[in-house]
Amino acid sequence: MVLVSGSGTNLQALIDACEDPAYGARIVAVGADRDGIEGLHRAERHGIPTFVERVADHPDRAAWDVALAEDVAAHDPDLVVLAGFMKLTGPAFLARFGGRTVNTHPALSPAFPGMHGPRDALAYGVKITGATLFVVDEGVDTGPIVAQVAVPVEDDDDVETLHERIKTRERAMLVEWVGRMAREPFEIDGRRIRFHPKDPR
Repeated sequence: MVLVSGSGTNLQALIDACEDPAYGARIVAVGADRDGIEGLHRAERHGIPTFVERVADHPDRAAWDVALAEDVAAHDPDLVVLAGFMKLTGPAFLARFGGRTVNTHPALSPAFPGMHGPRDALAYGVKITGATLFVVDEGVDTGPIVAQVAVPVEDDDDVETLHERIKTRERAMLVEWVGRMAREPFEIDGRRIRFHPKDPR
């Protein structure tokens, strides 16, 4: 299951990966918090079921969170991937899908949380930044880390050029590790993700 809010480039990378049977995963549905976005169109072009759950259609965020959890549960996913999903999931959602919902952040957590990781990294003057794949918890970009990838900051970078390079590496990391999470049993031990490769016999 993939949740999106925009153009769905990470979603497309996952769709492409799932075409290889060896990848070991398939996308059961794509959900969004907005109508008419390219992410939904990408899913529809590949015959993947879609749904939209808008915050504005509910009396408050808590009610929306319950409805989103119900939508996702209807597709019985093993893993939920937030791929450019620009809403924070809440207690009702995490009660059902905590420990198996992942998201990416365009910085090396715990540095530079929030909406402006590349901008904040540039402003701080770091020489290395990157992207993080993490298990979603109740905080903002604070969950246990699944994987990270480093991206050098170039002297002539601005926010746009740096973010574009981060997104390229982030996308490859997401595809690699979502596939592994689909293929291999894993557990969360404190802040560590421990994989248990299947016996090949």
